[in-house]
Amino acid sequence: MSIQNSSWTIALIMFLSGIGIPILATWNGALGNQLGSPAGATFVLFGVGFVISGMIVLASGIPPASAFTFDRPYIYFAAVFMLFYALAVTWAGPRIGIGNAVFFVLLGQIVAAAAIDHFGLWGAVRSAMDLRRATGIAVMALGVYLARKQA
Repeated sequence: MSIQNSSWTIALIMFLSGIGIPILATWNGALGNQLGSPAGATFVLFGVGFVISGMIVLASGIPPASAFTFDRPYIYFAAVFMLFYALAVTWAGPRIGIGNAVFFVLLGQIVAAAAIDHFGLWGAVRSAMDLRRATGIAVMALGVYLARKQA
């Protein structure tokens, strides 16, 4: 097994991504307040991301035009969900606190991930819901609820 596919490497990358979510929310919320516009801050966020991801694509290789098919058009709508998340957390974070905003995001992620895994939606690896898994999800949801500060 190569290092790129090791479970620990993947877990570390996802852990670091998780650390980045509240940082993104804090910094983009501050930029939204500075600009007086959560939408303006989100525009800057995506503009910078566009430039950096463009450089990464140029360095790693541009996918062939034939790869851009529309046999599953819904997969292109992931960008809409990312935009909604960025706008929502940029707007909500300064109003209810970063912890509360991210805790509610986490709760939504737990519920959606469980449903996607259980039904194997959109080609995801299927992992059926059982009592053990449902208990774990309930404990996680309770933990999220207990850890959030009342807004």
